[in-house]
Amino acid sequence: MRQDNLLTRCSRLALLACGALLIQAQLVLAAAIIEGERMHPVQGTRGMVVTSHFLATQSAQEVLKRGGNAIDAAVTAAFSLAVTQPRSGNIGGGGFMLISSEKKDEVVAIDYREKAPAKAYTEMFLDQDGHADNQLSRFSHQSAGVPGTVAGLALALEKYGTITLQEAMAPAIKLAEEGFIVTPRFSEGLKAKQKRLQQWDSSRKLFYKADGSFYEPGDLFVQQDLAATLKRISAQGPREFYTGRTAELLVAEMERHGGMITMEDMKNYQPAIRTPIHGSYRGYDIYSMSPPSSGGTHVVQILNILEGYPIADYGHNSARTIHLMAEAMKRAYADRSLYLGDEDFVQIPLKGLTSKAYAASLRETLNQEQATPSKTILPGTPVGYESNETTHFSITDQYGNAVSTTYTINFSYGSGIAVEGAGFLLNNEMDDFSAKPGSPNGYGLIGGKANKIEPNKRMLSSMSPTIVKDKGKNFLVTGSPGGSRIITTTLQVIMNVIDHGLNIQSAVAAPRVHHQWLPDEIRIEEGISPDTIAKLQQMGHAVQQKSSMGAIQSIMVKDGVMYGGADPRRSTGQAMGL
Repeated sequence: MRQDNLLTRCSRLALLACGALLIQAQLVLAAAIIEGERMHPVQGTRGMVVTSHFLATQSAQEVLKRGGNAIDAAVTAAFSLAVTQPRSGNIGGGGFMLISSEKKDEVVAIDYREKAPAKAYTEMFLDQDGHADNQLSRFSHQSAGVPGTVAGLALALEKYGTITLQEAMAPAIKLAEEGFIVTPRFSEGLKAKQKRLQQWDSSRKLFYKADGSFYEPGDLFVQQDLAATLKRISAQGPREFYTGRTAELLVAEMERHGGMITMEDMKNYQPAIRTPIHGSYRGYDIYSMSPPSSGGTHVVQILNILEGYPIADYGHNSARTIHLMAEAMKRAYADRSLYLGDEDFVQIPLKGLTSKAYAASLRETLNQEQATPSKTILPGTPVGYESNETTHFSITDQYGNAVSTTYTINFSYGSGIAVEGAGFLLNNEMDDFSAKPGSPNGYGLIGGKANKIEPNKRMLSSMSPTIVKDKGKNFLVTGSPGGSRIITTTLQVIMNVIDHGLNIQSAVAAPRVHHQWLPDEIRIEEGISPDTIAKLQQMGHAVQQKSSMGAIQSIMVKDGVMYGGADPRRSTGQAMGL
């Protein structure tokens, strides 16, 4: 018995030592990029995987090695992230996937965004005085929409993949059942959100040790309830999540705490295949997500405005370039506040918003030397009007397929509420609706009637999975987390590559800026020069340096070589090529 215990302890120490070495290697890589050392993008010719967690990257790469395609690898990565990155990877949330096939010359969009429960109603988050109750819309059981991730991933695999769901889920099940080594980012996240997560017995048991202490870097993190849930889905198929034991556990959680999701809501959930937004920029084709995401619409709209200026001549992150970007962003976010919502419920002037002519009319309102106060900018009149925590990954394969996927549970760790016995967190996506037109959501975004709460409606999103093609060939695969900053983060990587000629790692790592109309300020990351800031202020801009924005995982394909850039803003991110 003593020998067995000794062997167990030795195995444990070996595991911890390996974990510590792996963590150290990841931190060295991230630090090298952040501190400005010369780093080259990861290269490959048969496939490329870039995700926000190295274990998900490795799981997906193994699929490509065995001959699977990018869709197979994407579904594998998504389930693995649901285990290794519970703050944003999920089976309790939803998202969007863009798939490009060079052989078929098509790009399709899969919408697996969450839906409002059938019992939801427009005033559900207003208090007795008619004010929006942020606590109710963000940190209660009522804040959860009907999850779409499992149905969406299964649909993608069924229609466009080549492996079985069991094969795609096997790495995630192993990671949940056998555990993985805790990284510094994982441990820090749980410490930062301790107050929210420990309010609920289910979350406390899931994310903290039995004595209430923290998981520290090097510890083994095992999730037996989540492993059991994933095993049921793997064995019985995606409908188990919506009609089987997992659905029963989720609905029981709702019934115990006044939530609205019912078994009927779960049973009725269906993902949708949609036509992506399509635009062009300096000869490149831009494909991005269509409503209920606003991302694609406004990425294209902003690019259309900026196409009228010689951005490359003005220089990367120069005062003039940032000024023009901010002015274009303001006008797009003003339009977002009025027009965007779930296209199944409201009519959206997509052709008008993304037209070159409309962009030209907005350009005429833009002063190249002076900031336009946001209070004077109103939503425009496009032709044809009829009425922060997420994760992204990008994958390409040897068959000419590319996948860009962004999915989320909204805030970091969603509502903070875990489903008792099921091992996963509830989303708080109901906060992405306009609880009250004109009131900001958790990211400060202003919404209107188009995005009001209605039963079975999908809430508006900023997620912007994007694929850029050059003469029919996949050229750039990109997207980011970051709430309201997703659109502008994605936009800047596209501009960094096309306008400024940066390699993909440099394009991903470069300092970012953001303007969302209201509040009227340019938000910047560290790295924008003081001279540039001073000039922007002279032009009338309020400039605020804040924490980093987004974590964009990107791939560029050039001359048959795939280059991967993992965002150094996430210490666990990794790009791997074949």
